[in-house]
Order: sequence, then C-alpha cells, then structure tokens
Amino acid sequence: MSEVTTYTGEQIQQHATREDIWIVVHGKVYDVTKFLDEHPGGEEVILEHAGIDATEAFEDIGHSDDARDLLKDYFIGDLEGEAPTSVPHTKVPDGDVAHRQKQSSGSWGILIPVAVCVALLAYKLYV
Repeated sequence: MSEVTTYTGEQIQQHATREDIWIVVHGKVYDVTKFLDEHPGGEEVILEHAGIDATEAFEDIGHSDDARDLLKDYFIGDLEGEAPTSVPHTKVPDGDVAHRQKQSSGSWGILIPVAVCVALLAYKLYV
C-alpha cells in the first residue's frame, strides 16, 4: 500500500488560480483543475473555493453519490493541520483576486437599485 502525501494549508493556498486549483473537502486535498470546465454548477463555484476548504459548500449543495465518487478521481493527498479558509491576496494573481472581489461584492451591486426602487415605491404610496 502506498503512502498518502500530506499538504499544509499554506501549500493548498498556493493553488488558487484558474490554471491550478486545489480544494479541501473533509480533510482531503483535491486537484480539480481539469474538472473546472466540466463542473455542472459552473466554474465560478469552484473558483470561489480555489485554495481553501470547500467542505461546507460541497455539503450545502447536496452532491449526489455519483459526484462524491467522481471527486475520488481528483484526490491528491490529505490535509495536514488546519484547512485554509481564505487565500492571501499576495499569493493570488490579480485576475483571480478581481474575480473573487467581484463575486463577493456582486450582491451589493443589485441591492442598491432594489433599495432605491423600494424607497420610491414607499414614497409614492405615502404621498
């Protein structure tokens, strides 16, 4: 039986680009780079979790047994120590940081116009 390679959180964080994506799910490390274009939920979901612990997101979506079996094909080792929950901006290329900032601020972009519409509607109803 072969020995399983272990990776630290810092090592995993260094694989957070579109060309090189590692994620952690339940203490296991997966290189999902080649799966990016095939992911049924779209590449954005994987890009959001590149280089960090994706366990919660993986479980929240309710992946099927087939999806769990497919994940085994991308297994590269076990996590040693704590799972990373974020990627330092200094280690992520600018394009990927911009992508993550866009993802995290996306809900605010729609919230402001909605708030303005609600305020105008409330004003019309009041007057």
